[in-house]
Amino acid sequence: MKITAKTKLSKILEQKNGEKIMHENGVPCMTCPFAALEINELEIGKVCKSYKLDLKKILKELNNSK
Repeated sequence: MKITAKTKLSKILEQKNGEKIMHENGVPCMTCPFAALEINELEIGKVCKSYKLDLKKILKELNNSK
């Protein structure tokens, strides 16, 4: 499965190294108490936009780690 800006965080967490890569890139949702409630709805693109994170870099790392 190719990860895109519309991929839900729950799908990324199912991937090997997904949580590690997101944590290393400063994605705050991994420690946010509300993420547990929204993990199936949150898209990585929207999260990156909200927190001004480098979406292209994160997507490249996630897709190269498969």
